[in-house]
Amino acid sequence: MTLRRIGLGMLAPASALILALLVSSAALLLIEKSPVDAFSSMASYGTTTDSLISIVNRAVPLFLAGLAVAIGFKMNLFNIGVEGQYRLAALLAASVGAAVTLPAPLHIALIVTVGVAVGAVWAGIPGVLKVTRGVHEVISTIMMNFIATGISAYLLANYLRAENAPNDLIIKTPPIPASGRLPALNGLFGLTDRPDLFGFVTMAVLVGLGYYLLVWRTRFGFDLRASGLNPDAARVSGVHPGGMVIRTMLLSGGIAGLVGMSDLLGFFHRYTLDFPVGLGFTGIAVALLGRNHPAGIALGALLFGFIERSAQILDLEDVPKEIIVIMQGVIILSVVIAYEVVRRLIEAQEVRAAAERTRAASPEATGVPA
Repeated sequence: MTLRRIGLGMLAPASALILALLVSSAALLLIEKSPVDAFSSMASYGTTTDSLISIVNRAVPLFLAGLAVAIGFKMNLFNIGVEGQYRLAALLAASVGAAVTLPAPLHIALIVTVGVAVGAVWAGIPGVLKVTRGVHEVISTIMMNFIATGISAYLLANYLRAENAPNDLIIKTPPIPASGRLPALNGLFGLTDRPDLFGFVTMAVLVGLGYYLLVWRTRFGFDLRASGLNPDAARVSGVHPGGMVIRTMLLSGGIAGLVGMSDLLGFFHRYTLDFPVGLGFTGIAVALLGRNHPAGIALGALLFGFIERSAQILDLEDVPKEIIVIMQGVIILSVVIAYEVVRRLIEAQEVRAAAERTRAASPEATGVPA
């Protein structure tokens, strides 16, 4: 039964990927391009050493964004505000990191702590609004995204920007000193003369492990999952619903505050107008694809990282890169439908299994007089 359940669980992401390939192939055929040639070029380019490093670097923030969304999903909370939370956190963390000079471990710890704190506070506001005023978190977190974007732009333009060189028109914060930068992991894996493999990969692995232990191996995680499955039963068992909402949103925002740290500490070393955007919204798709489990989220993040990286070769093949947008959109749409179908199949299977056990235990089946 367990193996069959696992097989059904794997059916959803596999069917979503197959459907995405079919729809993308149809789109390619409509513009008179060969799907086989396009996907073969993507596979060849996406599996080079440089591409694999880039895929991992791209997957780290997506993985963290997926975890931030997933911990809310476990309680049926929809934190759509990861985008604003990580961008505001990255801006303030970069500014604090540039303003101080500390020994390397303390400096990096301070930057990360500021990012976590800012993300948690920004996500905690919708949590408080939900508990005290009944404001749905989808509405409030979406609005907080717009507010975070406006505040970030105002602070960067007026208070946190660095003095630019005469020919430099890009608005950015001052650079973080060397003590606040994470070294690359190339030496650890013998990757000489290759692009940097960001050191924040190790932090992402630890966060994923912590997420798993928290959700599946602690009392808080049990209460979290129980509140998501049956809020009334959880309330009767002593779980305070308001407190769980606020704590979950704080945790979700804290993880969201880490989303920008990989690029900040490993590549940009400051916050600029070129800082990656859209990671929070992609994290929703990654969490859905990974079924809110850290292993599944990691695979989903690597898949999206592979798609984004391998799509770069399509320009040389005279194939519009927008085909990748189609693929990602179909994955997101089909995975939601596929999981619902799989959920219903599992429920039907469990009902049949329970009925069979009931018949097997009946007096007629056992030969015991009623």
